Amino acid sequence: MYAVIKTGGKQYRVAAGEKIKVEQIPADVGAEISLDQVLMVGEGDTVKIGSPLLSGVTVTAKVVSQGRHPKVNIFKMRRRKHYQKHQGHRQNYTELEISGINA
Repeated sequence: MYAVIKTGGKQYRVAAGEKIKVEQIPADVGAEISLDQVLMVGEGDTVKIGSPLLSGVTVTAKVVSQGRHPKVNIFKMRRRKHYQKHQGHRQNYTELEISGINA
């Protein structure tokens, strides 16, 4: 069984036992959270699609870790104009382990 969930402005296809990295969620490590924005649930040939969300369907997950992605270096330059700009960015994430899909 799999589901398509929406969190942090992005959509993820998840199944029980998978680990995913999503945008940061304010939760402690080891906490159980419930994701209720489920767009689709499928098992074999049967698929349920919401318009836009399915009611009564939740995905439970356990917070494995909180961390930061690798650094993205931004370098801007205008040739012959003596303009250079260096900037860096590290995005925060929450790693979740999907416990189950309650359909």
